Amino acid sequence: MIFANIFVIIYFKYMKKYKKMEMIVENLLKRITIDKDICHGKPCIRGLRYPVEMILQLLSSGMSEQEILADFEDLERDDIRATLLYASKLAQVKSIYELDAA
Repeated sequence: MIFANIFVIIYFKYMKKYKKMEMIVENLLKRITIDKDICHGKPCIRGLRYPVEMILQLLSSGMSEQEILADFEDLERDDIRATLLYASKLAQVKSIYELDAA
């Protein structure tokens, strides 16, 4: 009985944290927009002309979050987090198939 009570307490704490995480993820992903009239329809940050791929390239080249924010004053910390989250969602694939060259 004690185990069951502890399990219920842990479960509800986890679910509360999970729901909060879902809301954070949802809000971050809203920052990524796709508009055919902006950057040829590439995913951008908040409808600005900052493609997700550019921010990822800056990060992968070694620029820190602080350096990016200093160089691009209209970006916010959550924009960079949204970019990373968006990229992680794209990487979540079930299978990868090799294509034969024709």
